Amino acid sequence: MNRICVFAGSAAGNRSEYAEAARQLAGELVRRRLGLVYGGGSVGLMGVLADAVLGAGGEVIGVIPRGLASRELAHAGLTELRIVESMHERKATMASLADAFVALPGGLGTLEETLEILTWAQLGIHVKPVGVVNAEGYYDPFIKLLANGVREGFIHRQYVALLLFADTPAALLDLCEGWRPPAVRRAWLDRTQV
Repeated sequence: MNRICVFAGSAAGNRSEYAEAARQLAGELVRRRLGLVYGGGSVGLMGVLADAVLGAGGEVIGVIPRGLASRELAHAGLTELRIVESMHERKATMASLADAFVALPGGLGTLEETLEILTWAQLGIHVKPVGVVNAEGYYDPFIKLLANGVREGFIHRQYVALLLFADTPAALLDLCEGWRPPAVRRAWLDRTQV
């Protein structure tokens, strides 16, 4: 692995532990000589993460749509800032630059990005690890939602297993580094399977 794409909140959240998780992730990325690819923002956990990686001498590539960059949300001091035309182009560019994906706590955008990249793994669009830092149990309700989707027959267990969870950035990066692509069956292609 050379670079990790991180999805994170444009807000800092209500607990200082979320920003601390972002700083811990930054430290782990630099220690492991992994570059950061992220949404290019200067605010919230995104800004905390980028500042911490830059402060420790790491590489940071931001990818931001022109509309957000023009609102002065773009981080001015990155190793590289790529300005794209749409959110779709942003996600595709971030995915092409990264060898793995990690989600820190965040809001709707973070959830959407994480679920889309997980869906891409399910569809076989990419074969890269996708993980979540469950800082302070932030993603516990999400884990329950996924389990409910399995129970109710909407999500196959093998697809939930594509998503890695750990309480700390170091543990999650260990899982990502040791990850091997599972043999995933595309159940919807086999009409005999429910």
